[in-house]
Amino acid sequence: MIDVKTLSDRIDVLETRLTFQDETIETLNKTITEQWLKIDALTRQVASLSERLLEAEANAPGAANEPPPHY
Repeated sequence: MIDVKTLSDRIDVLETRLTFQDETIETLNKTITEQWLKIDALTRQVASLSERLLEAEANAPGAANEPPPHY
């Protein structure tokens, strides 16, 4: 039969692992949240730059597909 000391040691090991896992999960959660915020900011920046590029292309003098004047 397993004695009380062995069971107590096993419980201590499991509690230590659980505490470590909880800390790891919290750290990962913070990291993912920070990355999500950065991705969101970059996505908005890319959308803004795309709009600016479309405006610049629309306001550019002459059509981009016109052949040069020597043709």
